[in-house]
Amino acid sequence: MPAWARIARDGDAVLINIKAVPGAKRNEISGVLGEGEQARLKIRISAPPEDGKANKAICRLIAQALGMKAREVSVVVGPTNPEKTLRIEGVDAERLLMLVN
Repeated sequence: MPAWARIARDGDAVLINIKAVPGAKRNEISGVLGEGEQARLKIRISAPPEDGKANKAICRLIAQALGMKAREVSVVVGPTNPEKTLRIEGVDAERLLMLVN
């Protein structure tokens, strides 16, 4: 499992730590920030941080990168903070590595 991800307590999903950068020119997964437990995926998103628009766009971007449906990805920690935790249903560690390759 990558340092920026962990299995949820219920065992049915994976939690990933991200750093959101709203208002970017384009939507992209920019790489990994930090190391160990502090590691996060940096996500640049063009949507503004208003009315949950950036959060929805982040979920769509992650779901698309993993070949999943957007409803399988949700923000569970930090909806109004740039540092967030996403919950991804039904994904394994190998598939998560697709996000950074």
